[in-house]
Amino acid sequence: MGNPALGWWIAAGLLVAGELATGTFYLLMLAVGCAAAALAGHAGAGLVAQTSVAALFGGGAVAAWRRKRLGTPPRVRLEANPDVNLDVGEQVQVEAWDADGTARIHYRGTSWRARFTGDGVPAPGAHVIDEVRHNELALRRAA
Repeated sequence: MGNPALGWWIAAGLLVAGELATGTFYLLMLAVGCAAAALAGHAGAGLVAQTSVAALFGGGAVAAWRRKRLGTPPRVRLEANPDVNLDVGEQVQVEAWDADGTARIHYRGTSWRARFTGDGVPAPGAHVIDEVRHNELALRRAA
């Protein structure tokens, strides 16, 4: 291949296609490195300099993305996410618990099965919905 920059552009395109096919965002970061190397090639840099630019930009982008991902809190499961399920965080009243840690409660105009998922032994009283698991509410004692 006469022009190494063309090779870098092809590599970048293949990495972008791979990212689209797999959803692996890290491949996109490596494609950024290849694109930077191609630009360095167009600017007249030699093959060693182009490879160094690809490693620095691609590796730096991967490291930055990894650091960002480690710094973000883990995602909340849908069953417990109050942004998705508006029942999470609502208070309910439990009249009595069965021996297996379940109860029937009245909430939103209908009868629900509830399961105690809090600390300690279930006791009647005010509880908060932690999760909605299909047709069952996971409850903990209200503070």
